Amino acid sequence: MDVIYDQLMKLKAAVMQMLWPEDIESFPGWKVLLARTLQVSFAVVRDFLDGQLTLRAMSLVYTTLLSLVPLLALTFSVLKGFGVHNQLEPVLLNTMSALGDKGVEIAGQIVSFVENIKVGVLGSLGLGMLIYTVVSLLYKIEKSFNYTWHITKARPMGQRFSEYLSVVLVGPLLVFSALGMTASLMSSTVVQALSGIPVLGWVVDSIGTLVPYALVIVAFTFVYIFMPNTKVRMGAALIGGTVAGITWQASGWVFGNFVVNSANYTAVYSGFAVLIMFMIWLFVSWLVLLLGSSIAFYCQHPEHLGSRRGQLQLSAEQTEKLSLLVMFYIGRHYYRNEAGWHLDDLARWLGVPLNVAELVLNKLHDRQLILTTSEAAAPYVPAHDMETLQVKQILDAVRAGDEGSGEMPWRLPAEPVVERIVQGADDAISRAMHQQTLKEMVLAGIEDEPTESGKDESESLSAT
Repeated sequence: MDVIYDQLMKLKAAVMQMLWPEDIESFPGWKVLLARTLQVSFAVVRDFLDGQLTLRAMSLVYTTLLSLVPLLALTFSVLKGFGVHNQLEPVLLNTMSALGDKGVEIAGQIVSFVENIKVGVLGSLGLGMLIYTVVSLLYKIEKSFNYTWHITKARPMGQRFSEYLSVVLVGPLLVFSALGMTASLMSSTVVQALSGIPVLGWVVDSIGTLVPYALVIVAFTFVYIFMPNTKVRMGAALIGGTVAGITWQASGWVFGNFVVNSANYTAVYSGFAVLIMFMIWLFVSWLVLLLGSSIAFYCQHPEHLGSRRGQLQLSAEQTEKLSLLVMFYIGRHYYRNEAGWHLDDLARWLGVPLNVAELVLNKLHDRQLILTTSEAAAPYVPAHDMETLQVKQILDAVRAGDEGSGEMPWRLPAEPVVERIVQGADDAISRAMHQQTLKEMVLAGIEDEPTESGKDESESLSAT
C-alpha cells in the first residue's frame, strides 16, 4: 500500500509540475495559452468534483419550477403590450427542443398557465407577490453566480429590484427584436437569391446553422456580466459564454437522443416521466451555466487556479503585511485623487485570491479605518484623515478578533510572564513606528517610486 501511495503522490506531483511549470513566462505564446487552458480545465473539474456546483444547480431547479410561470407571466404581459406575445411559445419550444415531443407538451402547458394569469386583475397585492417571486428567483441565481466568483456580498435590496426588473422588462424586448431581425434577414429576397449560388449558398447555410449558437453565446455572456455582484470583464465573460453555449447546444443534442430512447422511463414513471425529464434538463442547463461562470472567473482571476476555495491560509506576518499594503494602496489613490479601489482590482493588483483580500478589507472596514463610497461599486477610501491615522492602528485592527464584542465563550488564562512578553513586543513595535501616520507612509512610498528618467534608463538597460 505504501508503494502504491508513493507512486500516486509522484504522479500527482508530475501532473502539477506539468500544469504549473516554473518558467511559464519564457514559453512561446501558444504554449502559454495551452497551459492556461489546461489549468482552467483542471480547476473547473476540481470545482465540479467538490459537489457544490451540482448542489446549487439542483437548488436552482427547484426554484425555477416554483418561479417559472410568474416570470413568464410578467414577461408575457410586457410582450403583449408590444404585440409580440405570440412569439413566446416558439422560443419555449426552441429552448426545450432537447426534450423532443415532451418539450412540445411542456411548452404548451406552460403557455396555457401563463395565459390564464391575468396580470391586470391581480390587484396591487397579487402584482406585488408576482414581482417578489420573480426577484427572489433572480436573487437565488445571483447567489449561485456569486459563489462561483467567490463573492459573499449580494446586491442591496433596492438595487436588486431596480436592476432585476429592468432586465426582466427590457430584456425580452431585446431578445425578440434580435430574433425577429435574424428571421427577417434570413428570409429576405437577397439571402434567398444568394442561397441559390453554390458557394455562397453553403456560406448562407453555415451562417443559418451558427446563428442559434451565436445567440446562445451572447445570452450566456450577458448573464455572466450582469448576474455576479462584481465587475466582470468582457473577455472573460465571452470565453465562459462561448464554452458554455457550445456545451449547452451539444448537451441538448445528447439529451434529445436520450429522450428518444427513453421509452422504459415512460413505462416506469407514466405521467411523471415528462416532469422528470424536464427537471433533468433544467439541472443540466443550470450546471452548464454555472460551469461556464466558473470558467469566466478563472480566466479573470488566474491567481485562484492553484488553490481550492478557502484552502489558502495566510500566516500572521503575511496578514499584517497585506493589511499595510491594502491601506497603502488605498491611501495613495486617495492622496492622488485617483479612482477608488474595487475588490477585484485590488485583489488582482496584490496577486491574492478574492476571499483573502475581502477578509482584510472587511476587517479594516469593521474597525472603521476605510469606507465604501458607493453600495453598488464599493470603492474603498480612508475613513479618517491620513495625517492622524497611525500605521500602528492598522496593525491593531488586523490583529484584533471578535473578543471585544463580548460573544467569545472562552477567555485565555492570564500568565504574567506571557503578558510581559506580549506587551513588550507590542511596545517595541510602537517604538519602531515612531507614531508614523498613513500619510507619511504614502509619501515615503511615492518618494521611493522611480522617476521617469529612472524608468527610461532601466528600460534601455533591460533592452540592451
